[in-house]
Amino acid sequence: MLDNKTKKKIDNCRDILVGKIPDPKAQVGQITIALMYKFMDDMDKEAVEIGGKPTFFVDEYEQYSWTKLMSPKLGGKEKVNLYAEAITKMPQNPHIPQLFRDIFKGADLPYRAPETIRMFLKEINEFTYDYSERLGDAYEYLLSIMSSQGDAGMFRTPRNIIDFIVKVVDPKKDESVLDPACGTAGFLIAGYKHILKNNKDKLTPSEKEKLMNNFGGYDISPDMVKMAEVNMYLHKFPNPKIYEYDTLSSQKKWDETFDVIMANPPFMTPKGGIIPHNRFTIKSKRAEALFVDYIKEHLNIDGRAGVIVPEGIIFKNENAIKTLRKNLIEENYLYAVVSLPAGVFQPYAGVKTSILLMDKKLAKKTDKILFVKVENDGFDLGATRKPIDKNDLPQALEIINAWKVGKKIDSKIAVYVKKARIFENSDYDLSCKRYKETIDYSNVKWPMIELGEICEIVRDKPNAFEGNKKYYPTGSIDNNSKNNGFKLVTFDKKPSRANILPKKEDVGFAVMKGTKKIVYVNDDYIGSIFSTGFTFLRCSKKLISQFLYYLVKDEHFQNVKDEKAVDGIMGGIRKSDILKIRIPIPPLEIQQQIVAELDGYQNIISGARQVVENWKPTIDFVPNWGKVKMGDKKYIQIVDGDRGTNYPKKAEFTPEGFCLFLNTSNVRKGEFDFSKCDFVTQEKDNALRKGKLIREDVVLTTRGTIGNTAHYSNSIAFENIRINSGMVILRSNLDKISPSFLLQFMNSLEFAAQVANFISGSAQPQLPIRVLNEIEIPLPPLKIQKQIVEKIEAERALVESARKLIELYEQKIKDRIAKIWGK
Repeated sequence: MLDNKTKKKIDNCRDILVGKIPDPKAQVGQITIALMYKFMDDMDKEAVEIGGKPTFFVDEYEQYSWTKLMSPKLGGKEKVNLYAEAITKMPQNPHIPQLFRDIFKGADLPYRAPETIRMFLKEINEFTYDYSERLGDAYEYLLSIMSSQGDAGMFRTPRNIIDFIVKVVDPKKDESVLDPACGTAGFLIAGYKHILKNNKDKLTPSEKEKLMNNFGGYDISPDMVKMAEVNMYLHKFPNPKIYEYDTLSSQKKWDETFDVIMANPPFMTPKGGIIPHNRFTIKSKRAEALFVDYIKEHLNIDGRAGVIVPEGIIFKNENAIKTLRKNLIEENYLYAVVSLPAGVFQPYAGVKTSILLMDKKLAKKTDKILFVKVENDGFDLGATRKPIDKNDLPQALEIINAWKVGKKIDSKIAVYVKKARIFENSDYDLSCKRYKETIDYSNVKWPMIELGEICEIVRDKPNAFEGNKKYYPTGSIDNNSKNNGFKLVTFDKKPSRANILPKKEDVGFAVMKGTKKIVYVNDDYIGSIFSTGFTFLRCSKKLISQFLYYLVKDEHFQNVKDEKAVDGIMGGIRKSDILKIRIPIPPLEIQQQIVAELDGYQNIISGARQVVENWKPTIDFVPNWGKVKMGDKKYIQIVDGDRGTNYPKKAEFTPEGFCLFLNTSNVRKGEFDFSKCDFVTQEKDNALRKGKLIREDVVLTTRGTIGNTAHYSNSIAFENIRINSGMVILRSNLDKISPSFLLQFMNSLEFAAQVANFISGSAQPQLPIRVLNEIEIPLPPLKIQKQIVEKIEAERALVESARKLIELYEQKIKDRIAKIWGK
């Protein structure tokens, strides 16, 4: 386990170098060279202490010993020159092992700042070579800070994923282990530790020596080879078997086979291309495909493997990749596929990956493939990968281990699929979601029919046209409104995605996962063009289009769609998978009855929604009331919030505290929303000068969403509240203006119209106090103000009833459709 002191020393070394060497990989290289230099001197000293002689820094190389390098007699420039000369000559030192000569090969000093060298070497001097596990852990931590090598598609494998694969593959003490794209040797060291743990205090010295010789790795990068060698050496491998080797193009090691192979090979083909030899079983130039083929071809007769692959290997339709998937199953290699969440390689990449698990002995015994879908791996999926409570990996390991001994654990994250079912499709797709039923259809009273039997996918495209046509991107559709946005486009300037021309009664939906946008093509949409982000279905005579529309809108259908959707930027459900979705099909007469019932519910919802969306409080102005300007302080005082240096910094906000600090999201139309609050301390509150609410104040948002309001009445529980700079306080003279009346006026159409006159045309709309000062407010007597408020509140109660009516009938629709699905 890495201790904080050692971790801090590594961090200090990087902090010293970063001003001269900003590239993390180059920093690791410089620290590696310096550590090995220091450790050779430590080993010489240790030899002398036990009565032997130094072996590394002898003869002409004695002048370069670390002890002489750190002599206080050396000046700054002398130290720089001695160090630079030493690391460049060390590869020719005949007294050091070949491993060390390889490590120093190509070493140089890319900067010559004496003070930087002094501080850096002083920090390195704090490390000592003591053969302990701590050194290996320290070096693994150092390697972990390297960024991704994106151009080569290489990403550092997270430690928890490495450990998971090692536990699943379970290498044994007498088995040969290979990583053909070893990087810094993470899999090899984890496999070694796994065997030591499982054979604690049981390995003889000769068995341990043999064990170390069982591990080997290849990498095409000399820098990676060097780091892997150092990493293994510091984990007590005296002669690491790491080779600079082009796994895909060279045949020198092709005839070597292994009991266990574990790898996270590159996900991308290098820009210069790959020229594979002719011994692969597939014809491809994709690195990820060739590595999988290499791994399966280099397993011994009962060999096992765990390999991380990008999603393209799982579902792409390229001939070589389809052949690879077919071979993995048909030739009895593959027994399980573990789908990982898309963020496991953050912060390096958001690429979606899976793990292919191979066991030639196990695969022969079963006619099924196990699919496991890991949603959480113990860390969030953001750039910082913070630990979280949710972790499916332990359960996944339990499921896989049971499967290896012929036991089946029923779980929502596991699906057991017959190989014959996978072979029903010519693409041999290995996506878990393709085979997982998200809905139990056992209670459905009508036959479940695939959409492909009763629908066709609309493939009509717009021909050349004159003038403008309406174009609907996916984002323009609002499922709860008829007022959908569109763009007018000409044929020659329409976006490339504007390429679907549905007909009346076609039913469309957005294909992207998590995007619920549904279109029923009525008269409003005829002749319009839609984005290819939609798929439209055209019903046969066996299916009423309105019935299909209601099913597609329902959560059940959307869940199925999302389960089958491919992740990624260009993801979504494929057309071939859409046609395989099954839906319940009652007789046409029953379909008509259901549509009539649901249309009746929908008409009620639409009428109620018109009330909710269009109602605004109105005040019928009587001329003899008169009007006053908001800026007249005899009636209203306008108070803004603190700005500048007094304004709280982000770090000063806490989820609990003395004073609630409002932001604009806390203020809605006529009320506060305290679902998410920020607080400041009493000390910070005392330091602020403006923006403190008192009871009966009215708050108005003046930036962002302008015109939201709330009333700080006695019913609000918080005693201390301040506003931010995106709103103002309206503090009325209670003898002249009722706060409730003021609130209703600011929610009215008249107030909105006056504001619009002042802020129209502004690029970034805001409502400054100078504008508010000019807004006119009617001034009826307080008794009349009270009557107006009571009338508006009565209307509001009716609107709330309409809102509840919407909720009631939306639930009726859901319940009715649930019955269709057999729920």
